[in-house]
Amino acid sequence: MTAPPSSLLILGGARSGKSRFAVAEAQARPGRVAVVATAEALDPNMAARIAHHRRERPASWLTVEEPLELVPALRRVVARADTVLVDCLTLWVANQFHRGVTEEAILASGEDLAKFVAERASFLILVSNEVGQGVHPETASGLRFRDLLGAVNQTVAQAVDRVVLMVAGLPLTLKDQRPDERPPEAP
Repeated sequence: MTAPPSSLLILGGARSGKSRFAVAEAQARPGRVAVVATAEALDPNMAARIAHHRRERPASWLTVEEPLELVPALRRVVARADTVLVDCLTLWVANQFHRGVTEEAILASGEDLAKFVAERASFLILVSNEVGQGVHPETASGLRFRDLLGAVNQTVAQAVDRVVLMVAGLPLTLKDQRPDERPPEAP
């Protein structure tokens, strides 16, 4: 009997190697891969970053661009992929935040994502920025965003089987609780 699909959250600062590590993890998995990309090309810099990420991924991978409705997009794509890579939760939360979605609704969307992770519909790789070790935001809006993303990251980290922190391109395993190693649940 094979173990059920697993899940991985990759955290790290800007330019820490998160996406490259996520792509390598997805390439190491058998079967079909889909990417759910949350970035929007709202300026030339972001357009260039999106193009760079596309070039890093194999052309055979399915790519779905969804800046807001992440869980519904995941539900649609899991039937078409054995591994699903979400890049990234930081932009997903930012997209909601900048559109005026309430903090309560953003936190609820993080809970919905955690519930989806627990369904184990496919191997799931999630990428997000670790914001708790960076520069203290100067604005009230920046502080609220940092706190929201930190809360979403914590919720998702509790739900996934593995958590890896990227530092200078090196992966540090913070959590590794594979589904086949979990104790059985009480009836």
